[in-house]
Amino acid sequence: MKAVVWHGLGNIGLEEVPEPEIRDPFDAIVRITTSAVCGTDLHFVRGTMPGLQEGRILGHEAVGVVEEVGPGVRNLRPGDRVVVPSTVACGTCSYCRAGYYAQCDNANPGGRLAGTVFFGGPQAAGGLDGLQAEYARIPFAHVGLVPLPDTVDDTQAILLSDIYPTAWFGARLAEVGDGDTVAIVGAGAVGQAAIASARLQGAGRIIVVDGVGDRLDMARSQHAETVDFNAEDPVAAVRELTGGIGVDRVIDAVGVDAQKPSGGPAADAAGEQAEEFRHEQSEAAPEQSPDGDTWVPGDAPTLAARWAVQMVAKAGTVGTIGVYPPQVQHYPFGEAHEKPDPEDGQL
Repeated sequence: MKAVVWHGLGNIGLEEVPEPEIRDPFDAIVRITTSAVCGTDLHFVRGTMPGLQEGRILGHEAVGVVEEVGPGVRNLRPGDRVVVPSTVACGTCSYCRAGYYAQCDNANPGGRLAGTVFFGGPQAAGGLDGLQAEYARIPFAHVGLVPLPDTVDDTQAILLSDIYPTAWFGARLAEVGDGDTVAIVGAGAVGQAAIASARLQGAGRIIVVDGVGDRLDMARSQHAETVDFNAEDPVAAVRELTGGIGVDRVIDAVGVDAQKPSGGPAADAAGEQAEEFRHEQSEAAPEQSPDGDTWVPGDAPTLAARWAVQMVAKAGTVGTIGVYPPQVQHYPFGEAHEKPDPEDGQL
Protein backbone atom coordinates (compact mmCIF):
# COMPACT_ATOMS: atom_id res chain seq x y z
CA MET A 1 0.00 0.00 0.00
CA LYS A 2 1.01 3.67 -0.21
CA ALA A 3 1.75 5.65 2.94
CA VAL A 4 3.44 8.86 4.09
CA VAL A 5 6.67 7.76 5.79
CA TRP A 6 9.04 9.72 8.06
CA HIS A 7 12.78 9.20 7.57
CA GLY A 8 14.23 12.14 9.46
CA LEU A 9 13.98 15.88 10.02
CA GLY A 10 12.70 17.50 6.84
CA ASN A 11 12.56 14.10 5.15
CA ILE A 12 9.19 12.47 4.46
CA GLY A 13 7.87 10.72 1.39
CA LEU A 14 4.99 8.80 -0.16
CA GLU A 15 6.15 5.19 -0.38
CA GLU A 16 5.08 1.58 -0.87
CA VAL A 17 4.94 -0.27 2.48
CA PRO A 18 3.46 -3.62 3.63
CA GLU A 19 -0.24 -3.66 4.44
CA PRO A 20 -1.07 -4.01 8.16
CA GLU A 21 -2.39 -7.24 9.67
CA ILE A 22 -4.47 -8.20 12.70
CA ARG A 23 -2.11 -8.80 15.64
CA ASP A 24 -4.47 -8.84 18.61
CA PRO A 25 -8.07 -10.01 19.14
CA PHE A 26 -9.19 -6.41 19.64
CA ASP A 27 -7.59 -5.10 16.43
CA ALA A 28 -9.35 -3.95 13.29
CA ILE A 29 -8.03 -3.10 9.84
CA VAL A 30 -9.54 0.07 8.38
CA ARG A 31 -9.36 1.14 4.76
CA ILE A 32 -8.67 4.86 4.96
CA THR A 33 -10.91 7.00 2.76
CA THR A 34 -9.92 10.43 4.14
CA SER A 35 -6.92 11.50 6.20
CA ALA A 36 -5.51 14.87 7.22
CA VAL A 37 -2.33 16.64 8.29
CA CYS A 38 -2.07 17.99 11.85
CA GLY A 39 0.30 20.58 13.23
CA THR A 40 1.71 17.80 15.39
CA ASP A 41 2.89 16.04 12.23
CA LEU A 42 4.83 19.18 11.36
CA HIS A 43 6.64 19.08 14.71
CA PHE A 44 8.21 15.79 13.67
CA VAL A 45 9.73 17.21 10.50
CA ARG A 46 10.68 20.54 12.09
CA GLY A 47 12.52 18.89 14.96
CA THR A 48 10.33 20.15 17.81
CA MET A 49 9.06 16.71 18.85
CA PRO A 50 11.75 14.04 19.19
CA GLY A 51 11.66 10.27 19.38
CA LEU A 52 10.07 9.31 16.06
CA GLN A 53 11.46 6.07 14.65
CA GLU A 54 12.71 6.09 11.06
CA GLY A 55 10.18 4.45 8.79
CA ARG A 56 7.16 5.48 10.90
CA ILE A 57 3.95 6.14 8.97
CA LEU A 58 2.65 9.58 9.90
CA GLY A 59 -0.85 10.79 10.66
CA HIS A 60 -3.45 10.52 13.40
CA GLU A 61 -6.65 11.77 11.76
CA ALA A 62 -8.76 9.55 9.51
CA VAL A 63 -12.12 8.34 8.32
CA GLY A 64 -12.48 4.92 6.74
CA VAL A 65 -14.28 1.63 6.27
CA VAL A 66 -13.73 -1.45 8.44
CA GLU A 67 -12.16 -4.23 6.35
CA GLU A 68 -11.43 -6.87 9.00
CA VAL A 69 -11.91 -7.29 12.76
CA GLY A 70 -10.30 -9.50 15.37
CA PRO A 71 -12.43 -12.00 17.34
CA GLY A 72 -12.60 -9.64 20.33
CA VAL A 73 -14.30 -6.86 18.38
CA ARG A 74 -18.00 -7.62 18.88
CA ASN A 75 -19.55 -4.25 17.99
CA LEU A 76 -18.19 -3.67 14.47
CA ARG A 77 -18.20 -5.60 11.22
CA PRO A 78 -16.58 -5.27 7.80
CA GLY A 79 -18.25 -2.54 5.78
CA ASP A 80 -18.92 -0.25 8.75
CA ARG A 81 -17.92 3.33 8.07
CA VAL A 82 -16.02 4.89 11.00
CA VAL A 83 -14.06 7.87 12.24
CA VAL A 84 -10.71 6.99 13.83
CA PRO A 85 -9.93 9.03 16.97
CA SER A 86 -6.32 10.14 17.21
CA THR A 87 -5.66 8.48 20.57
CA VAL A 88 -5.87 4.84 21.67
CA ALA A 89 -7.47 3.47 24.83
CA CYS A 90 -8.33 0.04 26.25
CA GLY A 91 -11.76 0.88 27.69
CA THR A 92 -11.31 -1.27 30.81
CA CYS A 93 -8.83 0.50 33.11
CA SER A 94 -9.89 2.98 35.77
CA TYR A 95 -8.86 5.98 33.67
CA CYS A 96 -10.88 4.86 30.66
CA ARG A 97 -13.90 4.07 32.80
CA ALA A 98 -13.69 7.54 34.33
CA GLY A 99 -13.65 9.07 30.84
CA TYR A 100 -9.91 9.89 30.72
CA TYR A 101 -9.22 7.76 27.66
CA ALA A 102 -6.03 9.63 26.78
CA GLN A 103 -4.56 8.54 30.14
CA CYS A 104 -5.22 4.82 29.57
CA ASP A 105 -3.15 2.50 31.76
CA ASN A 106 -2.91 -0.31 29.22
CA ALA A 107 -2.54 1.14 25.71
CA ASN A 108 1.10 2.22 26.00
CA PRO A 109 3.71 -0.57 25.90
CA GLY A 110 5.80 1.62 28.20
CA GLY A 111 3.56 0.79 31.13
CA ARG A 112 1.06 2.51 33.39
CA LEU A 113 3.15 5.64 33.92
CA ALA A 114 3.77 6.17 30.21
CA GLY A 115 1.96 8.87 28.27
CA THR A 116 -0.89 9.12 25.81
CA VAL A 117 -0.82 6.75 22.83
CA PHE A 118 -1.59 8.24 19.43
CA PHE A 119 -1.19 7.09 15.86
CA GLY A 120 1.94 8.05 13.94
CA GLY A 121 3.79 9.29 17.02
CA PRO A 122 7.14 8.76 18.76
CA GLN A 123 8.08 5.65 20.70
CA ALA A 124 7.06 7.33 23.96
CA ALA A 125 3.55 7.68 22.51
CA GLY A 126 3.23 3.99 21.75
CA GLY A 127 5.21 3.77 18.50
CA LEU A 128 2.15 3.05 16.35
CA ASP A 129 2.10 3.53 12.59
CA GLY A 130 -0.18 6.31 11.53
CA LEU A 131 -3.21 6.99 9.37
CA GLN A 132 -1.81 8.77 6.31
CA ALA A 133 -1.97 5.47 4.48
CA GLU A 134 -4.36 3.32 2.46
CA TYR A 135 -4.92 0.94 5.38
CA ALA A 136 -4.29 1.09 9.14
CA ARG A 137 -4.30 -1.32 12.07
CA ILE A 138 -6.45 0.03 14.90
CA PRO A 139 -5.75 -1.41 18.39
CA PHE A 140 -8.68 -1.63 20.83
CA ALA A 141 -10.97 -0.99 17.87
CA HIS A 142 -14.07 -1.92 19.89
CA VAL A 143 -13.43 1.14 22.07
CA GLY A 144 -11.86 3.65 19.69
CA LEU A 145 -13.66 3.44 16.37
CA VAL A 146 -16.81 5.55 16.12
CA PRO A 147 -19.49 4.44 13.62
CA LEU A 148 -20.72 7.12 11.24
CA PRO A 149 -24.24 7.60 9.86
CA ASP A 150 -24.67 8.06 6.11
CA THR A 151 -25.78 11.64 6.74
CA VAL A 152 -22.22 12.62 7.81
CA ASP A 153 -19.74 12.74 4.93
CA ASP A 154 -15.96 12.31 5.13
CA THR A 155 -15.30 16.05 4.99
CA GLN A 156 -17.43 16.58 8.07
CA ALA A 157 -16.30 13.46 9.90
CA ILE A 158 -12.55 14.10 9.56
CA LEU A 159 -12.93 17.13 11.84
CA LEU A 160 -14.10 14.79 14.61
CA SER A 161 -10.95 12.67 14.58
CA ASP A 162 -8.68 15.21 16.31
CA ILE A 163 -8.94 18.88 15.36
CA TYR A 164 -12.41 19.73 16.62
CA PRO A 165 -12.23 17.64 19.83
CA THR A 166 -8.87 19.29 20.60
CA ALA A 167 -10.41 22.73 20.21
CA TRP A 168 -13.46 21.77 22.28
CA PHE A 169 -11.18 20.42 25.01
CA GLY A 170 -9.20 23.68 24.95
CA ALA A 171 -12.34 25.65 25.68
CA ARG A 172 -13.24 23.22 28.45
CA LEU A 173 -9.74 23.51 29.94
CA ALA A 174 -10.09 27.28 29.90
CA GLU A 175 -13.46 26.89 31.67
CA VAL A 176 -15.34 28.98 29.13
CA GLY A 177 -18.81 29.83 30.41
CA ASP A 178 -21.79 32.06 29.78
CA GLY A 179 -20.84 35.63 28.93
CA ASP A 180 -17.07 35.12 29.13
CA THR A 181 -14.69 37.20 27.07
CA VAL A 182 -12.25 34.74 25.48
CA ALA A 183 -8.93 35.28 23.69
CA ILE A 184 -7.69 32.61 21.30
CA VAL A 185 -3.99 32.76 20.46
CA GLY A 186 -3.50 31.18 17.04
CA ALA A 187 -6.04 31.08 14.21
CA GLY A 188 -4.98 27.91 12.43
CA ALA A 189 -7.28 24.91 12.12
CA VAL A 190 -7.50 24.36 15.89
CA GLY A 191 -7.91 28.06 16.59
CA GLN A 192 -10.77 28.30 14.09
CA ALA A 193 -12.47 25.32 15.70
CA ALA A 194 -11.85 26.90 19.12
CA ILE A 195 -13.88 29.95 18.04
CA ALA A 196 -16.87 27.71 17.34
CA SER A 197 -16.29 25.71 20.53
CA ALA A 198 -16.03 28.76 22.76
CA ARG A 199 -19.17 30.20 21.21
CA LEU A 200 -21.09 26.97 21.80
CA GLN A 201 -19.87 26.88 25.41
CA GLY A 202 -21.31 30.33 26.09
CA ALA A 203 -18.61 32.92 25.29
CA GLY A 204 -19.96 36.44 24.98
CA ARG A 205 -16.96 37.89 23.12
CA ILE A 206 -14.12 36.16 21.28
CA ILE A 207 -10.84 37.88 20.39
CA VAL A 208 -8.46 36.05 18.06
CA VAL A 209 -4.73 36.80 17.81
CA ASP A 210 -2.69 35.77 14.76
CA GLY A 211 -0.34 37.24 12.17
CA VAL A 212 -1.65 35.66 8.96
CA GLY A 213 -4.21 37.62 6.98
CA ASP A 214 -6.34 34.79 5.62
CA ARG A 215 -6.58 33.20 9.06
CA LEU A 216 -7.77 36.49 10.52
CA ASP A 217 -10.28 36.84 7.67
CA MET A 218 -11.67 33.39 8.46
CA ALA A 219 -11.90 34.30 12.16
CA ARG A 220 -13.86 37.43 11.23
CA SER A 221 -16.19 35.29 9.11
CA GLN A 222 -17.05 33.58 12.42
CA HIS A 223 -17.64 37.06 13.89
CA ALA A 224 -14.62 36.99 16.19
CA GLU A 225 -12.76 40.22 16.90
CA THR A 226 -9.27 40.01 15.45
CA VAL A 227 -5.81 41.27 16.39
CA ASP A 228 -2.88 41.14 13.95
CA PHE A 229 0.28 40.75 16.03
CA ASN A 230 2.39 42.00 13.10
CA ALA A 231 0.57 45.34 13.22
CA GLU A 232 -0.05 45.94 16.94
CA ASP A 233 0.99 44.69 20.34
CA PRO A 234 -1.52 41.87 20.96
CA VAL A 235 -1.42 42.14 24.74
CA ALA A 236 -1.99 45.90 24.67
CA ALA A 237 -4.77 45.47 22.10
CA VAL A 238 -6.55 42.82 24.17
CA ARG A 239 -6.29 44.97 27.28
CA GLU A 240 -7.68 47.96 25.41
CA LEU A 241 -10.57 45.88 24.09
CA THR A 242 -11.38 44.73 27.63
CA GLY A 243 -11.24 48.07 29.44
CA GLY A 244 -7.74 47.40 30.75
CA ILE A 245 -8.80 44.24 32.59
CA GLY A 246 -7.83 41.40 30.27
CA VAL A 247 -9.95 38.48 29.15
CA ASP A 248 -11.65 35.93 31.35
CA ARG A 249 -10.27 32.94 29.44
CA VAL A 250 -7.44 32.29 27.01
CA ILE A 251 -6.95 29.31 24.68
CA ASP A 252 -3.33 28.80 23.55
CA ALA A 253 -3.70 27.07 20.17
CA VAL A 254 -0.09 27.64 19.07
CA GLY A 255 2.47 25.83 21.19
CA VAL A 256 6.19 25.35 20.67
CA ASP A 257 6.36 26.48 17.04
CA ALA A 258 5.36 30.07 17.77
CA GLN A 259 6.92 32.67 15.48
CA LYS A 260 8.10 36.15 16.45
CA PRO A 261 6.17 39.08 14.94
CA SER A 262 7.66 40.40 11.71
CA GLY A 263 6.68 44.00 12.32
CA GLY A 264 4.92 46.46 14.61
CA PRO A 265 5.47 47.17 18.30
CA ALA A 266 5.34 43.48 19.25
CA ALA A 267 8.36 42.84 17.01
CA ASP A 268 10.36 45.40 18.97
CA ALA A 269 9.43 43.76 22.26
CA ALA A 270 10.31 40.29 20.92
CA GLY A 271 13.61 41.67 19.64
CA GLU A 272 14.59 42.55 23.17
CA GLN A 273 14.16 38.86 24.07
CA ALA A 274 15.95 37.56 20.98
CA GLU A 275 18.77 35.87 22.85
CA GLU A 276 16.34 34.21 25.25
CA PHE A 277 14.25 32.91 22.35
CA ARG A 278 17.37 31.62 20.57
CA HIS A 279 18.23 29.64 23.68
CA GLU A 280 14.67 28.28 23.87
CA GLN A 281 14.75 27.28 20.21
CA SER A 282 18.03 25.41 20.67
CA GLU A 283 16.41 23.45 23.51
CA ALA A 284 13.13 22.85 21.68
CA ALA A 285 14.80 21.78 18.43
CA PRO A 286 18.42 20.77 19.10
CA GLU A 287 18.47 19.13 15.65
CA GLN A 288 17.08 20.93 12.61
CA SER A 289 17.00 20.37 8.86
CA PRO A 290 15.20 23.29 7.22
CA ASP A 291 14.70 23.47 3.46
CA GLY A 292 14.53 27.18 2.71
CA ASP A 293 11.44 28.45 4.50
CA THR A 294 10.10 24.91 4.97
CA TRP A 295 10.50 22.73 8.07
CA VAL A 296 11.75 25.71 10.11
CA PRO A 297 11.03 25.36 13.86
CA GLY A 298 9.36 28.26 15.64
CA ASP A 299 11.79 31.00 16.62
CA ALA A 300 9.94 32.01 19.82
CA PRO A 301 8.85 28.76 21.51
CA THR A 302 7.20 30.29 24.59
CA LEU A 303 5.84 33.48 23.05
CA ALA A 304 2.25 32.25 22.80
CA ALA A 305 2.36 31.03 26.40
CA ARG A 306 3.69 34.40 27.55
CA TRP A 307 1.03 36.32 25.67
CA ALA A 308 -1.66 34.02 27.06
CA VAL A 309 -0.58 34.73 30.64
CA GLN A 310 -0.31 38.48 29.98
CA MET A 311 -3.74 38.70 28.32
CA VAL A 312 -5.75 36.88 30.95
CA ALA A 313 -7.37 38.80 33.81
CA LYS A 314 -6.67 38.12 37.45
CA ALA A 315 -8.41 34.87 38.45
CA GLY A 316 -8.82 34.06 34.76
CA THR A 317 -8.00 30.71 33.19
CA VAL A 318 -5.64 29.61 30.41
CA GLY A 319 -6.34 26.41 28.46
CA THR A 320 -3.25 25.16 26.61
CA ILE A 321 -3.76 22.82 23.66
CA GLY A 322 -0.75 23.92 21.61
CA VAL A 323 1.94 21.24 21.86
CA TYR A 324 4.85 21.79 24.29
CA PRO A 325 7.02 18.66 24.23
CA PRO A 326 9.13 17.56 27.23
CA GLN A 327 12.30 19.38 26.18
CA VAL A 328 10.55 22.78 26.49
CA GLN A 329 11.61 23.83 29.98
CA HIS A 330 10.38 27.44 30.21
CA TYR A 331 7.03 28.90 31.22
CA PRO A 332 6.19 32.34 32.70
CA PHE A 333 5.35 30.95 36.12
CA GLY A 334 6.23 34.11 38.02
CA GLU A 335 4.08 36.31 35.83
CA ALA A 336 1.21 33.83 36.00
CA HIS A 337 1.53 33.64 39.77
CA GLU A 338 1.75 37.33 40.57
CA LYS A 339 0.18 39.06 37.52
CA PRO A 340 2.35 42.24 37.60
CA ASP A 341 1.24 45.48 35.95
CA PRO A 342 2.51 45.27 32.36
CA GLU A 343 3.36 48.97 32.37
CA ASP A 344 5.80 49.00 35.26
CA GLY A 345 6.28 45.38 36.32
CA GLN A 346 4.83 46.12 39.79
CA LEU A 347 2.27 43.91 41.51
